[in-house]
Amino acid sequence: MLSSLREMSDKMLVPDSTLERKRTRNLVNIRKYNIDDEYKNIGKGKSYFVKTYGCQMNVHDSENIKAILEEMGFNEASDMEKADLILLNTCAIRENAHNKVFGMLGRIKHMKASRPDIKVGICGCMAQEEGVVSEILSHYRWLDLVFGTHNIDRLPAVLYKALNNKKLEVEVYSCEGDLIEDMPVKRDSKYKAWVNIMYGCDKFCTYCIVPFTRGKQRSRRPHDILSEVKKLKEDGYQEVTLLGQNVNAYGKDLGNYDMSNLLEDVAKIGIPRVRFVTSHPWDFTDEMVDIIAKYDNIMPYIHLPLQSGSDRVLKLMGRRYTKESYLKLFDRIKNTVPNVSITTDIIVGFPGETLEDFEDTLDVVRHCEYDSAFTFIFSPREGTPAAKMKDEISLKEKEDRLHRLNDLINKYSNKSNQKYLNKVVPVLLEEVSLKNDDMVMGYTETMKLVNVKASKDLIGKIVNVKITDVKTWSMDGAICE
Repeated sequence: MLSSLREMSDKMLVPDSTLERKRTRNLVNIRKYNIDDEYKNIGKGKSYFVKTYGCQMNVHDSENIKAILEEMGFNEASDMEKADLILLNTCAIRENAHNKVFGMLGRIKHMKASRPDIKVGICGCMAQEEGVVSEILSHYRWLDLVFGTHNIDRLPAVLYKALNNKKLEVEVYSCEGDLIEDMPVKRDSKYKAWVNIMYGCDKFCTYCIVPFTRGKQRSRRPHDILSEVKKLKEDGYQEVTLLGQNVNAYGKDLGNYDMSNLLEDVAKIGIPRVRFVTSHPWDFTDEMVDIIAKYDNIMPYIHLPLQSGSDRVLKLMGRRYTKESYLKLFDRIKNTVPNVSITTDIIVGFPGETLEDFEDTLDVVRHCEYDSAFTFIFSPREGTPAAKMKDEISLKEKEDRLHRLNDLINKYSNKSNQKYLNKVVPVLLEEVSLKNDDMVMGYTETMKLVNVKASKDLIGKIVNVKITDVKTWSMDGAICE
């Protein structure tokens, strides 16, 4: 497949799954972002639209992409129909996201038929997949540019070539990855900020494409992270979320500075709220738990993916922990961090999962009584070991298991929220409520969504709210006078 892809690519830089699997002990290259003067005005008088799929890392990548485009002279369009440049920042974690992107391309192709000057590109995790780029080269050559997760800083050069050569430009690095500092950012919020602390993943869970699309684990230097957080505090931000594909593996490549050290140093800066996502139970240390409990501004909210409660399935998944060790960690967090809220991810219908295995998962949910969970039917991803595993579970059985699981999750989510009724809790108000234009919405310290009867002037502030009504997924409240 690779040789035919190379031939079709006309010497384009296309993804190579063999190279993406490689892990070496080579030092990570740190380079500084810089835009050449020749690229700074090529977007003058034109507009762009970036559509984002996937996780918080993708959302933050889009903030970088928008800032780069504006350095090039582009202005952000209010909607896709009005844009001169459309970029789809894609997610590869599940088949559903994959299908949405190709469905959107069908819609955009019709737009391009009536407006042939529109430039269209794909970036993000799907762009790092060999099979996806092969499909693009076979059936979507009307696209203008494709670039990956490792070379966002190269967007000006790639776009410049696409505009001038008037043909599809593909530049996707298949590498372990560098660290790029000084990337510009156009943040979606003036109150909450994403801060990347590390990139990539070395876990290679058998179902997961992320180690291939995002490269090896590599940690930003503490000084660069802390400087970014200090600047955010000076700019009035109320909350930062530290990001990583496997965030609590931070520092494993630094030697003598880990996630517990970083959490403490970030907390000491004094920004009102500190969060982090997403954790792997394997790397969650006792020291981390103690630091979270020690500092009031480290929010008592932890996302702790389970994936399965069956030791047999966990081994097939390559998760490297057991049901017993997971519950031991869960209980320690619950017993150490006051008022902590814990959420999770669970996959049902993994190849070979028996009814007994599924019941083990339900047992863990009954023990943990999660505040909420993201639940999914197993989605095979091309190139991962799990995609080759024999799967004899019918779709109906998978759907039945998901339904049973969701019923249990919803029960405990509602039970958790009921504890807040008539209580007064601090809420960071973020924006006008989707529920009602006369209300604003925000989140508690424990990541509970609250719709509040409050003046829009309070958006961006942390205020005390009395919870007046409780539902499974949200709560209503009123400002305490």
